[in-house]
Amino acid sequence: MAKISLTLIQTFYQVARYGSYSGAARELNLSYQSASNHVRRLEQLLNGKLIDSEQGAKRITLTPRGRALYNLLHPELDIMLERLSKLIESQRSSLRVGMPQAIFFYLFPKVLSKFRESFPDMEFAVYERDTVLAELVKNGSLDVCISERYFGDPVVPQRLLGSYHLSLVYPCQWGAPPEQKDIPLWAKDRPFITYEPGQTLRNLAVDFLGRDGAVVQPVISTSGSSSVKRCVEEGMGFSIIPSWCVLPEDKTIVSTKLANLPEVRVYFGSAGFLQKHPAVQQLFEECQSELVGPVLDPPRSGELTPAAP
Repeated sequence: MAKISLTLIQTFYQVARYGSYSGAARELNLSYQSASNHVRRLEQLLNGKLIDSEQGAKRITLTPRGRALYNLLHPELDIMLERLSKLIESQRSSLRVGMPQAIFFYLFPKVLSKFRESFPDMEFAVYERDTVLAELVKNGSLDVCISERYFGDPVVPQRLLGSYHLSLVYPCQWGAPPEQKDIPLWAKDRPFITYEPGQTLRNLAVDFLGRDGAVVQPVISTSGSSSVKRCVEEGMGFSIIPSWCVLPEDKTIVSTKLANLPEVRVYFGSAGFLQKHPAVQQLFEECQSELVGPVLDPPRSGELTPAAP
């Protein structure tokens, strides 16, 4: 039988305790749909129905098997989680956080400065990367990840912070910016600088420039926005990078925001059992305070984190 994660068990336990998916979702900082998906996945792994819930009903009913499982878990699961939290709080002297290099370079110093006011003795270890963040959290190498990808993995629950736009940037001697609808044609035969293969922003840029069958062939690819931008500043080509990478003092490049590209969402994720750890919760709150509004557009009314599959 496939391994059953603590996250699935904890979600079922809270649904059974509160008698509703919404109550469990509030307790665990999940969306309603994610809580429902966790229970459905657990039922699949156990090959049996645990919860009966009529369409539109606010309260759930445990099946006999669900009641038996809840009685088996209660109160031992609460005791185990409490002991685990105390152990982690007493032993953890560092917080290991993964995020794209540009997010740390351009956005995170203010967040980190505020965070250290609350945790001055904690080491903040940063892994600057865009890929494999979910895997690093799952295998214990990271505690928290800030990512432009939604993993849809119940073991690494994510909360939506906000979103941002991308901008076309190029050397100022190239003249006035093209109309946005004309950018793919304008870009043809011009040197394109972008990110390493597999990175989210490279994929978005290539898809946009490759409309109507155009072949997109980068001349330079690198790991982060600061390096991409530096190459553009030296006149080596153009790129598509986060709008917040372009600063008022950047006089050698032209920037135009690409409103016709999808906004890029930014998610805060952590190991499930660390969601209520004081340092993780404080970091999430500082990200909301320092990034959402000043840099990131807040989630629109009713906009929720996508449901895990």
